[in-house]
Amino acid sequence: MYDEMLVAPMRQELTSLGIQETKTVADVDAVLSDPKGTVLLVVNSVCGCAAGNARPAVAMALEHSVLPDRMITVFAGNDVEATARARSYLAGYRPSSPSIALFRDGQVVKMVERWQIEGRQPWDIAAELTAAFDQFCRKQAVNE
Repeated sequence: MYDEMLVAPMRQELTSLGIQETKTVADVDAVLSDPKGTVLLVVNSVCGCAAGNARPAVAMALEHSVLPDRMITVFAGNDVEATARARSYLAGYRPSSPSIALFRDGQVVKMVERWQIEGRQPWDIAAELTAAFDQFCRKQAVNE
C-alpha cells in the first residue's frame, strides 16, 4: 500500500471531477451490480502514465456534452479489495492499472488498458472516450 498522504491528491484529481470513490467491495457492488445505464470505471494508480495520461484524459473527456450516468474510481495498490472486485466485472481483460472501462447495461462496451494509455497523449485518449460516450451513453436534453 502507498502512503495515503501520497495518493490523496491523485484521488482528488478524479473525485473533484464528480467521480465517486469506491473504497470497498460494497461500494463497487452498489454501482456495478446494477446493470441499468452507463458507468465509467477508472482504475487509478500512482504510475506516471496515470498522472500524465489517464487522469488528464478523463478530465478532458468529462468536459464532453454526453456523459455516463454514473462514474466511479478505485485506487489500485490501496483499495485492494475494491480494486479486485471492480476487476471481477472486467471478465476477459487482464488486471491493468491505470485503466478505464465503460459499461452499458452491465456489459463492458469500451476498455482502455494500460498498454493503450502508455505513450499516448491525453487528448487522444479523451477523444477515444468521448467517441464511446457518444456511441453508448444517453444524450442529455438541453434543459435537463
